[in-house]
Amino acid sequence: MNYLSELMGLSAETGRNIKIKGVSFPKDRKLTVNILALGDVGGALLTGLRVLGGSVLGEIGIYDLNPDVMKRYEQEMNQIAWPYDYDGMPPVRILKEEELFQGDVFLFCASKAVPPVTKVKDVRESQSIGPEQDVRMVQFEANRPLVEHYAKMASRQGFKGLFGVISDPVDPLCKAALMASGLEPWQIRGYGLGVMNSRAAYYAKKDGRFARFLTEGRVFGPHGKDLVVADSVENYDHELSVELTRLTVEANLRVRELGFKPYIAPAFSSGALSVLCTLMGEWHYSSFYIGDGNKGAFLGAKNRLVDGVTEVENLPLPPQLFDRIRCAYENLCGL
Repeated sequence: MNYLSELMGLSAETGRNIKIKGVSFPKDRKLTVNILALGDVGGALLTGLRVLGGSVLGEIGIYDLNPDVMKRYEQEMNQIAWPYDYDGMPPVRILKEEELFQGDVFLFCASKAVPPVTKVKDVRESQSIGPEQDVRMVQFEANRPLVEHYAKMASRQGFKGLFGVISDPVDPLCKAALMASGLEPWQIRGYGLGVMNSRAAYYAKKDGRFARFLTEGRVFGPHGKDLVVADSVENYDHELSVELTRLTVEANLRVRELGFKPYIAPAFSSGALSVLCTLMGEWHYSSFYIGDGNKGAFLGAKNRLVDGVTEVENLPLPPQLFDRIRCAYENLCGL
């Protein structure tokens, strides 16, 4: 069965890819991306966009509650340059809060609750795959008022661009932004799945049992407990896929065990690289809304945004794999 057709209640004749509405970007100029909050993730994301975004970005705006943080990043980012090509990277500009939605893309990186590394032992012992969701739900309750506030601000200002969510838990925060505002579902996109794909590839390179993932694998669902990793969409092995899923979900705990916050890979793989792929119309992993009104959820899958249309892979999948994706989607709908 073609999994997305089934989830969306469409006929089986919809084809291998499904096209849904998406944000349109102007083609006669480079784009402006504005970032809210310059913590660990926001700062690393900004670095990635500054260094890698020269072909598509004309400017990066930054806003943080701490003015010294903004001044620091404005100075440091604008002091990164290729030798003798001083205009090859997008300039970074400090914003006022009310200017956050005067651009093409808004990226929400604010967070009030990040699990401290000192508590990783307690977290690890209280959870297997499932417990990580408990941690992210604590983050959800803390971060939901923030994302709702800025989604409402975007709506009041008539923002027509892309509202990207990078803070955890990505997919529930996307829905909270949608439900609290007048933004269109297709304006909101979650960036959390890219790093899960990269983490799965990391383990696939280390263990030959998972090697098929590198050429045939996919990831679906949320950034967290209900993640679905398929070792292959052509020759699916359920047991191997479940094991690779567990390794992928718990990868952040392996970094925490070393005493560090695991934010660099997410900021680049889910953040900077996935955002740039979105803006360049390239295939990547991000989450989009599936549902009618408030009866739906943001679900991550491989997709691309081209000329105001989001094209999503609508692969024929074996029933056992589809059931995993459907379970993840239904759980997200219930949040």
